[in-house]
Amino acid sequence: MDKQSPQTKLENSERKFPRVGIGVMIENKKGEILLGLRQGSHGAGEWSFPGGHLEWGETIFETARREVKEETGLDVYKFELISVFDELRYLESEGKHYLGIGVKAVYNGGDPKVMEEEKFKEWDWFAVDQLPKRLFEGTEIMLKNFKEGKIYQNYV
Repeated sequence: MDKQSPQTKLENSERKFPRVGIGVMIENKKGEILLGLRQGSHGAGEWSFPGGHLEWGETIFETARREVKEETGLDVYKFELISVFDELRYLESEGKHYLGIGVKAVYNGGDPKVMEEEKFKEWDWFAVDQLPKRLFEGTEIMLKNFKEGKIYQNYV
């Protein structure tokens, strides 16, 4: 019979922690949003906002600026927090758990380019009412929260 306390069991087990992912919603002058077709990592074949991992010592908005530039070549500014969410769709299939943070940003114009071919196949602009069918979980939740004017909702 195991007589370890729940705390001792936790201390002796392999600890896993969620990662923090930042997604960035960018609108063009027509009101369309920028989405990229993912490949090579979790969510392959799904469309998502540009974004990535919060790095040590970075703020949310610094991550947003860096990731958009790295993935699309676009410069963004005037940031606004629009969503915080639990991303659990890939927990069982890929062992990935994320706390997602959604940011809206303004860009200076120009055309997005595929800067990281191992991560994205293409970038395209979509009307909010004509989105592709397969959306990345974080993008889907960010859009839902944004449309409903709520920062956080529990969808689990």
